[in-house]
Amino acid sequence: METTDPESLRLLEGSLRTTMAAASGAKLDAALTELGWLEMLGEMPGVAVPLVFRLLGETGVHAPVLNDVVARETGAAPGGAMPLPFAGGSWVTWERGDGTDGAMDESLPIRRVPQGDPLPASALAAGRRALGWWLVGTGRGMLSLARRHALDRVQFGRHISSFQAIRHRLAETLVAIEGAEATLHTAGQVGADDGLASLLAKAAAGQAALTAARHCQQVLGGIGFTAEHPLHHHVKRSLILDGLLGSARELTREAGKALVDKRSAPRLAQL
Repeated sequence: METTDPESLRLLEGSLRTTMAAASGAKLDAALTELGWLEMLGEMPGVAVPLVFRLLGETGVHAPVLNDVVARETGAAPGGAMPLPFAGGSWVTWERGDGTDGAMDESLPIRRVPQGDPLPASALAAGRRALGWWLVGTGRGMLSLARRHALDRVQFGRHISSFQAIRHRLAETLVAIEGAEATLHTAGQVGADDGLASLLAKAAAGQAALTAARHCQQVLGGIGFTAEHPLHHHVKRSLILDGLLGSARELTREAGKALVDKRSAPRLAQL
């Protein structure tokens, strides 16, 4: 069982935050490698993956480290890029460089490619858990922006954080994120032994991020629509991440079909 004492974990998180504050994309990829990302992934994936991917979401930076998580499960050499399933039955690659010509998004080197080879179940499960933590981090990033705006913004002589409608949206966002985190923790405990748990965790995280995007946009109002505001960046990122390895809608349908085919569902105590 992987164990890390709280002080070591705090120091590691601080180092990762500092690294992510200084770089993104290919530069961050290189910096994480120098920091020992691949060694951490090999020796303590249950600690490294949730921490690194959650911080990627919270800070809003990016690196093609999803490739490393999937490669570890397929037996491929680290440092490369492989075709990954995307929503709608398409396939993409998350390239290791910074070029975005022809990419799906101007900030991410993700390009559509012809259909690749199906990924092993363990690789799909590991990738979905990693993306789930990234989506949770992105959701927390959006919630932080909305909360700060609500505390600072004054309307009708009052901070808008005192309005019940604003409080409800922020509370619903937090509940969705916390629920997604709980499913991710459960999926991490069962690991590759239960692909359904990882599928549901990714679906919950994707739905939580979309909920955060919707509610936080309402809290921020018009400023949240501007390309210069960080929320706009988080919303676009969450849509891309949700689509990777199956969107929340697709995975929910897949889970339902699996339960129908199995003719049984887990007991409440097992969820």
